[in-house]
Amino acid sequence: MKILVIDTATEACSVALEVNGQVYSRFEICPQQQSQRILPMIDEVLKEANLGIQDVDYLGFGRGPGSFTGVRIATGVLQGLALGTGHKVVGISTLAAMAQQAYMQHQCEHVTAAIDARMSEVYFAQFKLEQDVMTLTGIEQVISPLQALEILGQNPSSCGSAVGTGWQAYSDLNMFEGIQQQASILYPDAKYMLVLAKHLIKNGYSSDVEEIEPVYLRDKVTWKKLPGKE
Repeated sequence: MKILVIDTATEACSVALEVNGQVYSRFEICPQQQSQRILPMIDEVLKEANLGIQDVDYLGFGRGPGSFTGVRIATGVLQGLALGTGHKVVGISTLAAMAQQAYMQHQCEHVTAAIDARMSEVYFAQFKLEQDVMTLTGIEQVISPLQALEILGQNPSSCGSAVGTGWQAYSDLNMFEGIQQQASILYPDAKYMLVLAKHLIKNGYSSDVEEIEPVYLRDKVTWKKLPGKE
C-alpha cells in the first residue's frame, strides 16, 4: 500500500509518503506560507521515493480542527490531486495525529490534545490507546481553557499527557497538575497520520474526493464592531 498524507491545518506544514513500510516525510513550521510550501514538499517526497502521484494508492489530509485557511489549503490541494488521479481519500484528525505521535515517541497511552484556536479558546480532545491506535474518547470541541479544566477535573486518570500549542498559549490550562507535558509535540505532523490513515482505510472509511468534509469545529467568526454599527 502506498499512501500520501498532507497537513496544513496549523502553523506547521507537513507531508508524508509511505511505500511498503518505508516512510518519506517533510515537516516545517512556516506560518502563512503553507500554500507556497505544500506542493514543493509533495514533489520532494515523491521524487525521493521515485514515484509519480499516479502511483500512490490513497491520499490523506489533516481534516482539522485548525485554522480555517490552513484546513482549506490542505482540502483544496487534496481535491486537486484526487480529481486528477481518481484516488480514494481519507481525512485524519489533527488532534489525533498529535496523540499518535505521543504514543509512538513516548509510549503515552492516554493523551489530551489542545491546539490554540485563538479568541481565548482551544481545539480540545482526549484519546486513549486501542490496538496501537490512539482513539477518541468523548468529542472534539472548541472550548475555553476553563471549560477544558472542568473536563480534565472530571476524570483525572484519563488525562495522561498533554500535547499541542494550547498549553503554552493559555496559562489557565496549566492549573491542572495531573498531566504530563510533552512540550516537543506542538503541531500535527503528517508522518504520524500515516498509521491513522491506514487504520481508517482498513476499516472502510476512505471515500471519493467529493465526499470529504473538513472539520472546523467553530461555526462562527467574531470581529470588533465599528463605532455605531450593530
